[in-house]
Amino acid sequence: MRISYQWLKNYINIELNPEQTAEILTSCGLEVEAVEKIESIKGGLRGVVIGEVLSCSKHEDSDHLSVTTVNIGLPEPLQIVCGAPNVATGQKVAVATVGTSMYFKDESFEIKKTKIRGVASMGMICAEDELQLGQSHDGIMILDQNAIPGTPAAEFFGIKENLAFEIGLTPNRTDAMSHIGMARDIVAWFAAQKPTEKVHLLLPDVSSFKVDDHSLDIDVVIKNSEACPRYSGLTISGISVGDSPAWLKDALNAAGIRPINNVVDVTNFVLLETGQPLHAFDAAAIIGNKVVVKTMTEGTPFTTLDEVERKLSVNDLMICNSQEAMCIGGVFGGLHSGVSNKTTSVFLESACFSPTYVRKTARFHGLHTDASFRFERGSDPEITVFALQRAALLIQQVAGGKISSEIKDVYPGKTDSAIVDLRYTFMDRLTGMSIPHETVKRILTALEYKISNETEAGLRVIVPSCRVDVRREVDVIEDILRIFGYDNVPMSGEIRSSLSVSAYPDREQFHSAVSGMLCGSGYTEIMNNSLTKSRYSEDVSGFEESRNVHILNPLSKDLDVMRQSLLFGFLETVSYNINRRTTDLKVFEWGNTYFLNPETSSDEEVTKRYSENYMLSIGISGQQMPETWYTESKATDFYYLASTVQRVISRLGFDMRKIKQENIDHQAFSIYSELRIKKDVIGFIGQVHPKTLKYFDIRQNVFYAELNWNVLLKYVAGFKTLFSGIPRFPEVRRDLALLVDKGVSYRQLEDAAYHADNKYLKKVSLFDVYEGDKIIDGKKSYALSFILLDDQQTLTDQVIEKVMERITQSLISKTGASIR
Repeated sequence: MRISYQWLKNYINIELNPEQTAEILTSCGLEVEAVEKIESIKGGLRGVVIGEVLSCSKHEDSDHLSVTTVNIGLPEPLQIVCGAPNVATGQKVAVATVGTSMYFKDESFEIKKTKIRGVASMGMICAEDELQLGQSHDGIMILDQNAIPGTPAAEFFGIKENLAFEIGLTPNRTDAMSHIGMARDIVAWFAAQKPTEKVHLLLPDVSSFKVDDHSLDIDVVIKNSEACPRYSGLTISGISVGDSPAWLKDALNAAGIRPINNVVDVTNFVLLETGQPLHAFDAAAIIGNKVVVKTMTEGTPFTTLDEVERKLSVNDLMICNSQEAMCIGGVFGGLHSGVSNKTTSVFLESACFSPTYVRKTARFHGLHTDASFRFERGSDPEITVFALQRAALLIQQVAGGKISSEIKDVYPGKTDSAIVDLRYTFMDRLTGMSIPHETVKRILTALEYKISNETEAGLRVIVPSCRVDVRREVDVIEDILRIFGYDNVPMSGEIRSSLSVSAYPDREQFHSAVSGMLCGSGYTEIMNNSLTKSRYSEDVSGFEESRNVHILNPLSKDLDVMRQSLLFGFLETVSYNINRRTTDLKVFEWGNTYFLNPETSSDEEVTKRYSENYMLSIGISGQQMPETWYTESKATDFYYLASTVQRVISRLGFDMRKIKQENIDHQAFSIYSELRIKKDVIGFIGQVHPKTLKYFDIRQNVFYAELNWNVLLKYVAGFKTLFSGIPRFPEVRRDLALLVDKGVSYRQLEDAAYHADNKYLKKVSLFDVYEGDKIIDGKKSYALSFILLDDQQTLTDQVIEKVMERITQSLISKTGASIR
């Protein structure tokens, strides 16, 4: 949030410099993240002084230039060549001296000593547009004769400098979303730290508020008191809408708000002053002289101030006249009911709207305003009338008019203030120190808490209505501690620790080990939102729309369901990177997937109606390795990803021979190989289908795998780690070249080999696959290596030959292979 330093000073009875103010606010938990210098005129007219024209004569070499001498309060006058037709002796003028930076029509230039048609010129006599004080450029700006030469122009014209603080406000602090709220914390800080200073809050005086007549009476009716607990309003007639005075424009500009007109600017001023959003309606647009606060039927069209027609939701709270909607309550105004230059009477609204209703509406329509920002977090229901009176008086001050109705204050059910019991012992234990009880009471009183009862054990306090976030004892203690100062909490010299024991398998340990292995293999971890678009499961085949877990109050239409798979987030990441010329991707992600179990009834427990799986996804696209001068570029493929998945599974201690792999159909993938252990599906490896890639605007092959971490760890829990010594005897390698049908997989050959011998056969590897010339159609050639080892003795040729013969016969009989 942005606040003005000069504006803030109006609400406290002590003078603080900017550094002190920033330090106190930060100490109170309102961190000042940045300080920006604000000038009512860019450049602040630095280097511009008041001058008196002592002489003026025509330039000898020009019929439109004059040569002047100007007194600017220095011992010697300046010679300045001027092209203005109205320059004359005796005038008081504004002079930009040499070295001054001028800002004119969004451009800047520096005044330099120069020669114009051969005559030296030591500055510039300025027009009002060159000073940013007006629009005229017909001639120089002639000043009052009482102006004293040498006076800085900034001083003469009353140019003010200000500072704007950028405050890092936490979402719960709605009470601090105003200049008065900030000032309240400063007063509380002095009550805690420097009580002798007697600093107090200076609130605007509204005692002069009075109703002038009842010529424009507008009734207020609330039909949905849940959405609008309180609605206050009044009318002002005979106003003149126009530009705001300079003080009002400067205040809004310093706070980062663009001035619009005097009436709207007052509503924004009071918003920033008190934190209460206001809205001004053109009274002529209120048909039937009645304001009705209600929700409307689903799909009702309504055109907002930005000239966009929106279809209303049944949850949208609308401010209506007797016939039609005028405004989306607490969010955005309507196109036809706002204040314009033709407006002569206004109805001023000051209301308290439900945070839930405003939040839903703002998210649904994608509208985020200063008003909705505050209402979404909760507003003070007790300030509506005060803010209304303040705004009415200011409108009379800047736009004239008379208050032409009583305040219509509809408050169906008064909100009860929260009451909290504060125990000193609990506060001491929570803060780690004992805060003096008198200091506690001063802090609470300064923060506008009311102490209704006091005992030796503690206090009973009534929470101020502006603190909608304070409901518990710990909330009150937090308020006390932040004002007392976190820096004042002593550091303990103790170091405390505790031992923790986690059951095996330690999920985090395996998570870290696999992440480290993947990162070491050149993969990058990504993180995507667990919320995604329901449209994905509708548009991409292979995912059941009926199993989507829908969000009741989605942040947006694009984040309305929980993800069924990590695939969509991965493809969004691939598309995003490829569009930015990063085409080689090797990534992985950890995350939960969510499913609705449609076969269950709504009466069953949540744990039965929904399921959640913790998954590891791995995806690749582009080239396997970065292109270099010493290695060939090679594209990623299904087998490259399969080898990565195999390393992950092996890292957990699985015997890959026990993992069953089956190719099945999946409409989102052109290749989809399911991985199983016994009857449990542990994941899959696949190549994303071109149709799916086209949907995400991806024009290169993408390979993707998912592993169910919960299922994998269930089996890891039963594993035992066994260690064996380094073999004492040499291993033997034998190779076979086999001709097999194309439908035969390497896994079938491997199983057949181990079936033939599991005593001496230690490892089977595939080192070549060939299809082409000299290979019969429908066949392919596999080259396998076999590692044999006897742990007790060196293998003899006779034993080796017998083992290989058994393996060969098994391969032939079980797979139909033939030896090449």
